[in-house]
Amino acid sequence: MFPGGKKGMNDLMKQAKKMQDNLAKAQEELANTIVEGSAGGGMVKVEMNGKNQVISLKIDQEVVDPDDVEMLEDLIIAALNDAQDKVSKTSEDEMSKLTGGVKIPGLF
Repeated sequence: MFPGGKKGMNDLMKQAKKMQDNLAKAQEELANTIVEGSAGGGMVKVEMNGKNQVISLKIDQEVVDPDDVEMLEDLIIAALNDAQDKVSKTSEDEMSKLTGGVKIPGLF
């Protein structure tokens, strides 16, 4: 038998449902969160949502050099990585608030 009997089980189920609802709400809010990653002192900027989807890409004209395409590629990669790191950090922070700091596999 479950400790606390049927009432204890019902209370536990209510708490689990509430946490599940809070988690779904937090995931939706994170999906709508926009972060900006940048590289080259802001010469390349990437906006990304909480689903790691690129929303916009801005490239300053000064870094567009046909003789040095590799540099531009590196800046774009760096800006994308910066944005992804910020999305991950934001997700971890928000999920940590819900779980009281306990890392639950599969949540983030």
